[in-house]
Amino acid sequence: MSRTWRLLIVLALALLAFQVAFAPLDLQGYRPRLRPPALRVNLGLDLQGGSRLVLEARDTPQVRATPEVVDAAMRRIEARIDQLGVVEPTIQRVGDRRIIVELPGVGDPERAIRLIGQTALLEFVDTGDRSLPEGARWNAAGTVVTLPDGRTLPLRKRVILTGADLADAQAGFAEGQVAAGEPVVNFQFKDSAARTFEEHTARNIGRYLTIVLDNRVISSPVIRDRIPGGRGQISGGFADITEARDLAVLLRAGALPVPVDVVERRTVGPTLGRDSLDLSLRAGAVAVVLVVTFMAVLYRLPGVLADLALLLYALFLFAALTALNATMTLPGLAAFVISVGMAIDANVLIFERVKEELRSGKTLRAAIQSGWSRAWSAILDSNVTTLVGAAVLFALGTGPIKGFATTLFLGVLISMVTAILVTRVLVDTVARPPLDRYLRFGL
Repeated sequence: MSRTWRLLIVLALALLAFQVAFAPLDLQGYRPRLRPPALRVNLGLDLQGGSRLVLEARDTPQVRATPEVVDAAMRRIEARIDQLGVVEPTIQRVGDRRIIVELPGVGDPERAIRLIGQTALLEFVDTGDRSLPEGARWNAAGTVVTLPDGRTLPLRKRVILTGADLADAQAGFAEGQVAAGEPVVNFQFKDSAARTFEEHTARNIGRYLTIVLDNRVISSPVIRDRIPGGRGQISGGFADITEARDLAVLLRAGALPVPVDVVERRTVGPTLGRDSLDLSLRAGAVAVVLVVTFMAVLYRLPGVLADLALLLYALFLFAALTALNATMTLPGLAAFVISVGMAIDANVLIFERVKEELRSGKTLRAAIQSGWSRAWSAILDSNVTTLVGAAVLFALGTGPIKGFATTLFLGVLISMVTAILVTRVLVDTVARPPLDRYLRFGL
């Protein structure tokens, strides 16, 4: 492949990386437009603020909150958070019963508690000829119902189906003349549960099927006809469509195996993160200026080309983080600064090899070819060990540690590409008269 084609490929990759990291194409109406440049990397809790919850699992008469059960609850909580679109949450168990949840960008801890801390055990209960009002509650044993006015009545809970039998749940609006436009949750049972639902409704026309969430009655509709297909609708009690969507999220993710209590909740402001971010950016800027100056003074024109490759390295790294929907945290910024040093270190190794070849009397092109070939093994060996360490940190770490490992791993990979490919393309491009006389690599 000619030098011209390699240069064009590098330029195309740079434009693509800029597009991903800063200015996504707006394809609406098939008219691509560039939005104003704005870095699109997600920021972690320490940089943009959010909510922090500490949950504690408790025993029930049926299930003890063992570490295994708490781990299962963590997986359900994670599934709920994933459906909310929260980027890079931190979920970890502390001790046997406690779970710490950090949600970057979520400033409403009350909504987070409703979505994360709610058990969300949905039950379809046969209440026979009795219709229960919305808000009535069963006791934990399922034998007594407390009505909204405080009266109690003995009524054993006869569960027909549960939320575990649902295949899907989606929020929407009611249709028809009655309660048109009211927020509802449309659900679909799994195949076997759909048959059970159809058979039950066929046998109990004129009786009530009460929908219960965490022992609280949501609605108690009368069965007017056999309901085939396993489709149904939960209506009533939703203040707006957001509440209906939240319930749909809970139902899709599934109920927690044990109840959890919120023992601590905190809204974390980004003020400290901004101060730390400013200090980190200043330190990073000073480091980059010193590195750029060092390369330009020591290696002259090749050093300037390495500095240009370093800028492309930063662009490629931010594009990779954006494409992977990764989150930048303060440890991630530290990993970025470290990887910058490693990226320029690879160029130093290459340039020193080229200088050795030039001292031995080789021509410029032969020295460049031999220098890059000889430096490759040293660069590979040093970077592979760092990649292994980053992989171990990612596998065993949590939260910010994973952010550090992700940024370091990507940074090392991209630094190898920029040192071996990008710097080489730039050097080869100017390794022709009249600029070739300036490629003396500091000699």
